[in-house]
Amino acid sequence: MNVSPWQALALELDHWSASGRKIGLWLRDDDTVAPSPALDRLSDLAERFAAPILLAVIPLLAEPALAPALRGRPLLRPCQHGASHLNHAPAGSKKSEFGTDREAADVDADIARGQQRLRDLLGDAVLPVFVPPWNRIAQGHAARLGALGFAGLSCFRGYRLGSDGGPRLLNTHVDVMDWHGGRVGRPAADILGELVALLAQRRRNEAGDIELGLLLHHRDHDETAWSVLSDILAATAVHPAVRTIDPGQFVTPPEDAASGVAGLR
Repeated sequence: MNVSPWQALALELDHWSASGRKIGLWLRDDDTVAPSPALDRLSDLAERFAAPILLAVIPLLAEPALAPALRGRPLLRPCQHGASHLNHAPAGSKKSEFGTDREAADVDADIARGQQRLRDLLGDAVLPVFVPPWNRIAQGHAARLGALGFAGLSCFRGYRLGSDGGPRLLNTHVDVMDWHGGRVGRPAADILGELVALLAQRRRNEAGDIELGLLLHHRDHDETAWSVLSDILAATAVHPAVRTIDPGQFVTPPEDAASGVAGLR
C-alpha cells in the first residue's frame, strides 16, 4: 500500500510511541546578523509552536539593532556563530573559518573577539554554545572550546570530536534548505523521506530516547521552506512520541533546569 510522506512520518512516530520512547526535537537557525521581517517570522513560528530556537549569531557582523529586536523574544536563544563567517580554507577545499590550516592562537583570538562582541551586544542571554560556519571546525580547535568558555558545540550530523574531546556535541540532523539546488527550500517529500529514514535507522540502532535537530536559515527561507517547517512542527506538536526541547537545556546546570530555566513541552 502506498502512503504519503506525511503518513509515513506518522507511522514512524507511532513506532516510537509503541516502544515507549521519545524524540526530543529541537531547532537551530544560522547566520543571524540583524532584525528583519524574516527574523520576525521565525519568532512568530517559535511562539506559535512553543518551540525555542538556538539562534546562531555572527558576532562580528551583528548589528546593534539586533539587541533590542531580541528583547521580549525569549524563545530565540542566541549563541555564537563563528567570528566573521569568513572562509579561510585553501582554494579547492571545503569552506571553513576554523580549519586545520589555521594556527591555534589565531583561531582562539578570533573566537574570543567574537565572544566578547556578542556578550557586549546581548549580555547574559547568550548561550555558551559554539556553532562554526558551514558546520566545520578542525577537531584540534574544537578540543579547546571548553577552555574558551563553551559548554556545547553544534555542527551537522556527521561531525565527531577527536581524541582530545571537546564540549558537548549538539549536532543538527536535517536541513530544510537545498544549498546545491539553488539555495531554495527542499520539497516536503524530500525532507520527510530523509527524516523518516533517519528516525527508523536510529530507532533500530540506538536505545532509549533520542534528540533530533532541525537546521534552519531564516535569511534564506523561501515559501517552501517556511511551509514545510510549519507543517513539520504542526505534525510533531500533536504526537505523543515527540517533545520539543529548549536548546538551553543542553548547557544549563541541572539545578537551573529544574527551576524551569530550560522548558520542555
